[in-house]
Amino acid sequence: MFSSALTRRHFLLGAQAVAISTALNRAYAHHLPETLSSDEAFWEQIRAAYVHDPDIINLNNGGVAPAPKVVLDAEIEAIRYSNFSPSYRMWRELEPHVEDVRKKLAKMWDADPDCIAITRNASESLINAQLGINLKSGDEVLTTSQDYPRMITTWEQRARRDGIVLKKLDYKVPVQQPGNLVSLFERAITPRTRVIHFSQVVFMTGQIFPVKEICELARKNNIVSIVDGAHAFAHVPFKFSDFDCDYYGASLHKWLSAPVGTGVLYVRKDRIEKTWALMPAAPSQDKDIRKFEEIGTHPAAMHNGILQALAFHENIGADRKFARLRFLKQRWAERLSKIPGCTVLVKLDPNLSGAFGTVQFDGVDAGKLGGVLLSKYKILVTPIGGPGFNGLRICPNVYTSLDEIDKFCQAVEETIPTLRTASGKS
Repeated sequence: MFSSALTRRHFLLGAQAVAISTALNRAYAHHLPETLSSDEAFWEQIRAAYVHDPDIINLNNGGVAPAPKVVLDAEIEAIRYSNFSPSYRMWRELEPHVEDVRKKLAKMWDADPDCIAITRNASESLINAQLGINLKSGDEVLTTSQDYPRMITTWEQRARRDGIVLKKLDYKVPVQQPGNLVSLFERAITPRTRVIHFSQVVFMTGQIFPVKEICELARKNNIVSIVDGAHAFAHVPFKFSDFDCDYYGASLHKWLSAPVGTGVLYVRKDRIEKTWALMPAAPSQDKDIRKFEEIGTHPAAMHNGILQALAFHENIGADRKFARLRFLKQRWAERLSKIPGCTVLVKLDPNLSGAFGTVQFDGVDAGKLGGVLLSKYKILVTPIGGPGFNGLRICPNVYTSLDEIDKFCQAVEETIPTLRTASGKS
């Protein structure tokens, strides 16, 4: 039987449930992130914090990532504890600790806690903004053709229902300079433009957008800014205070490795009252960020488990993590670039790409290549297509080993000639 004190101590605050010891942090405290990125002794200890799939090398961490053991264990134990008497244990004991999660998220990303809502995923977060903003017929929304399909679908529904005008801007990959992406939106602004919606890290290619500059452009023109941070949060180091965006939505089960079904929504304080919640909330909540959390009964174990994920992320260090993820990306990207007809669809500079990227090969169907990698080599990647390209998205994570990266590269090198011969394009 679990006592309330035990629940608070072990399942909620995560004070003792951290994967990286204080001793390990001390040992590497003075190492530069770039130097530490290739130190396998450090990263082997990170890897040991995860349970590994014995059958698959997972290079698709961009969709949803596994949680470290401490996160998973805390979540499962909290579910068991809730089940004793859910109406008491879950609602009265566990649920109030969502406020601890809110405060910790706000502190780590430099935001006011009253601007942070805990959601179930990036889609729910962003749709709160997309459907909650007052727009009228003829108002224009700018986004890109490479933004997430679910978010584009939401705007297209508003176009059908409310008569707004959605403009999907095209751009060529790989992008050469961040300023080109600012100019993309600047040229498209008209007197009817009301919203700019874009991804901080594009799910198709791993392209990093210059968020601060685009948000400044929006504010200068009295335009609402919505940032899709699904692939950036706990991946690319940043603070909300850096951006001055109006809305920011992200999934926490991607790069934070929090429990599946967790997300975050940031709403600039002066926008909260102006934004309708996705699910109806009482008038008394008009100015309360918590109105965006009104989704009915849901398990507290998931959002409380975010605390352990935050502790894990904090102990690794945001800059260390970003440097390691880039190191892994550079390793496969530079090796595969030597294959004739290979194009990496994102530049490797740290202000243009981070953990992942997309690669295509002339004369090779990405879907077939991905299929061979999974069926023959048990390597999971993501075939993905966009405007004018068709490639494989490669998403390692902090638990990915150099050996796994090298096995992936070797598998691609062995498979490409076979596929080209089969298609008659060798």
